Amino acid sequence: MKKSILVLSLILVVLGACKKETKEDQKAEVMKEETANQDTENIYQFQVEDLYGEAFDFSNLKGKKIMVVNTASECGLTPQYAELQKLYDTYKDQNFVIVGFPANNFGGQEPGTNMEIASFCKENYGVTFPMMSKISVKGADMHEVYHFLTEKSKNGLQDSEVSWNFQKYLLNEKGELAMVLEPRTLPTDSKVIDWIETK
Repeated sequence: MKKSILVLSLILVVLGACKKETKEDQKAEVMKEETANQDTENIYQFQVEDLYGEAFDFSNLKGKKIMVVNTASECGLTPQYAELQKLYDTYKDQNFVIVGFPANNFGGQEPGTNMEIASFCKENYGVTFPMMSKISVKGADMHEVYHFLTEKSKNGLQDSEVSWNFQKYLLNEKGELAMVLEPRTLPTDSKVIDWIETK
């Protein structure tokens, strides 16, 4: 009888220890997730310069869905400017904005100055969405905005590489990366429209 009680007591002690360990494990897991979420950045931390040398603060876009796209004036995909403008015209009053970053990383297809790029965009495509100063979107001189967009350790979603002009990064109303779209995906693709219209 004493032996049975002793065995039962030992079992209860072991079970108690396991339960305690499980609770501590769960607590550690929650803390780990919270820390990971704290480490994840959002786009609101960045201030850049637009094509006209004016300061552009991403924190002013809080509450809006954002498409960030790297552009070029002499690319086979350059006609996407027309679709980008059409998309912007349709949804700009519905908490949506497009931010363009001219870049000369692919085939030297954006050789112009900021002023030349501004003239090209307005004259050829009537662009009215915000266009930033020319930057680098890959390589050793990659701009900090693109480090955020392409590195999972910063954006919390995925690692990616800008493969060509007109790659699209979609960010939600909290400034967090939500989706990465390949250059050939048109701005008016149903994936984009559905994402914008989903509340």
